[in-house]
Amino acid sequence: MPPFSPDLMSDVRARFAHVDGCPFQGPRIFFENAGGALTLNSVVETSAKFAAIPDNQGRDNPAAHALVDLIAQSKADMVDFFNPRGGQFFVGESGTELTFRLIRTAVMGAPEGGAVIGSTVEHPASRSAATHWAQIAGKDYISVPHDDATGSVSAEAYAALMTPHVRVATILHTSPVTGIANDVASIAAAIRAVAPEAYIFVDGIQHASHGHIDIAAYDIDGYVISPYKAFSRHGYGVAWVSDRMTALPLEQLANGPRAHWEMGTRDTGAYATFSDVVAYLNWLGAQHSDSDNRRTRLEAAGAAIHDHEQALTQAMLHGTGNLPGLAELPGITILGGIDNPAREGLVCFALNHLPAAEIVSALNAQGIRTHVRKADHYSGNILNPLGLEAAVRVSMCHYNSVEEVSTFLGAMKDIAGAG
Repeated sequence: MPPFSPDLMSDVRARFAHVDGCPFQGPRIFFENAGGALTLNSVVETSAKFAAIPDNQGRDNPAAHALVDLIAQSKADMVDFFNPRGGQFFVGESGTELTFRLIRTAVMGAPEGGAVIGSTVEHPASRSAATHWAQIAGKDYISVPHDDATGSVSAEAYAALMTPHVRVATILHTSPVTGIANDVASIAAAIRAVAPEAYIFVDGIQHASHGHIDIAAYDIDGYVISPYKAFSRHGYGVAWVSDRMTALPLEQLANGPRAHWEMGTRDTGAYATFSDVVAYLNWLGAQHSDSDNRRTRLEAAGAAIHDHEQALTQAMLHGTGNLPGLAELPGITILGGIDNPAREGLVCFALNHLPAAEIVSALNAQGIRTHVRKADHYSGNILNPLGLEAAVRVSMCHYNSVEEVSTFLGAMKDIAGAG
């Protein structure tokens, strides 16, 4: 599929803050979206507006009533965005905090004994939470190996290690290191086929900015995202939990509402800024669909984002104009393989003759923002099996352009040659 038209590209970029310039560096191309996406201008305005409001929810005054109504509207917007069947949404400190909390609730609330299962491709947030609480609860931890060549884990890999005694399972939707998505629905089905009562948690943090989320199709119990990676801002995470997860013993105030997950007074501005994200995606979907149904427009936005980012990654890998793609550079390793249809707007690579940190530094000197992933507690699970000490992560979103990819490839041609 072709990338966005020039007119649509201009309209999209106009809706984001600092799209082509850093307030500290000056002009720059932003290819560090996996570390945190650009922020919508509407989110910036909403954040300032609600930061100035002194009132809390739950009081009997006009401001408090308005705040409650805004939160209710945001949760309705979340329903359209995530498309769950039942359950509830709530916000917390961050995606990582919510990941720990949901996994802790599932592991400690599940029947005694049994096992927790997860994969080696997962971000340390879910893997650390699962192994930590499995040990405390006296449950075995089953580690499903991912495929080093594809940078993903399959339903078959889960099925090979499944047991009816699995109480909790964790799944990574998309890897923040390789950019490769996993088939959540098929993995969940493989888990349920053997342990139908297992509580299934999904880390959707890296996937959220790249399009389609359809919780109703996954048959899961928990899904978490970090909105600062999906065009909102830092300071909160969003979680969806199933009704059966809510029926477990929850950490909450004594004698408070039974099914209440939130602790303390939440930031209404966090909810309101997520509504800004949904409104933006609704607008983008309307550029690709004539439907009056908002969920249909959100699905159209997801499809358009996916197609545009596929065009960007194909150009980055295989070249554009007279510029060679990364795949043509000598001594290169592309994590997840060169032509992987599950790739979502991210190319992670290493050159055998030039350290990743030097590449990132050289690109930054030319105003191209990328990131080095080291074989540490964040990325060692992916890099160590490949024999890599570090790699360069180039992460894109739908507001990036083919012209920006061309500039990057021109810089990489010189950097690789110099190296």
